[in-house]
Amino acid sequence: MHKKTSVGFTLLELLIVVAIIAILAVIVILVLDPAETLKRSRDAQRLADLTSLKNALGVYTTTATGSVIIMAGLPTDSPKNALCKGTANQDTNYDVGTDRIFYSLPFDKNGVVSTITDGSLDGGPMNAQQASQVNNSKVNGSGWLPANIGSIIGGSPISNLPVDPVNTIANFGAVADTDFVYRYSCSQYTSRYEIDAQLESISFTSDNDLRKQDGGNNDYYYEVGTDLNLLGVLRDF
Repeated sequence: MHKKTSVGFTLLELLIVVAIIAILAVIVILVLDPAETLKRSRDAQRLADLTSLKNALGVYTTTATGSVIIMAGLPTDSPKNALCKGTANQDTNYDVGTDRIFYSLPFDKNGVVSTITDGSLDGGPMNAQQASQVNNSKVNGSGWLPANIGSIIGGSPISNLPVDPVNTIANFGAVADTDFVYRYSCSQYTSRYEIDAQLESISFTSDNDLRKQDGGNNDYYYEVGTDLNLLGVLRDF
C-alpha cells in the first residue's frame, strides 16, 4: 500500500511568489501614478469649468441689452463695472483703490476667515474681491464672478458658478500663481474679460503645457476670455 504524499509550497517558493507580487504592484503604481491621475482629473475639471464660464459669458454679452456697464461689477455698483480694470477712459491701467481682481475663494470658506489681504496682486497695487460662501456660486451677480448670468433671457446656461477643485490660497497676504484658485478681471469701458486658472498635472504643465498655448500673455496661468492681456505678465510669487 502506497503512502499518500502531500504536495505544497516550500518557504522559498512562497517568498519568490510574494516578491513577484510586490514587484508587479510597484510596476502598476509607477505606471498608473494615482497622484498624477488625480491631478490630471482636476486639471480636466478646470479646463471644462473655464470653457463653461466663457460660453456662459459669451451668451450673456450677446443677449444682454443696454450698455457695457452690465458686463461685470457688483449689483450695488454705480456704474456696475466700477470695480473692473480701467481709469481715465482707458483700461490699460488699474484705478488704484477701486479696481479689483475677483477670486473664486470665498472670504469665509467653511466658516474660516479666508480674506485675501495681498494688496499687490498682478504685480501692482491691486486688491482682491471675494464673495461670501453662501453667495459664492450664485449666477445672479452676487457670486465670485460678478456678471449677472442669471438675467439671460431663457435662463442661465450654467446653474452655478464653478470653483477650482482645490480652491485654496496658501498665504492670504501673498497670493502666488501656484495657488489653485480661479481669478477674473474685466474691462471698465468694454465687455472684455479674462479668467485664469492654475494647472498642476505633468500632462498639462510639462509634456503639453497648455498655459503656453492658450494665446495669453502669461505662461504661468491657463487663460481664457476675450482679452488675454487684461491681467499682467508678471509671475506672482
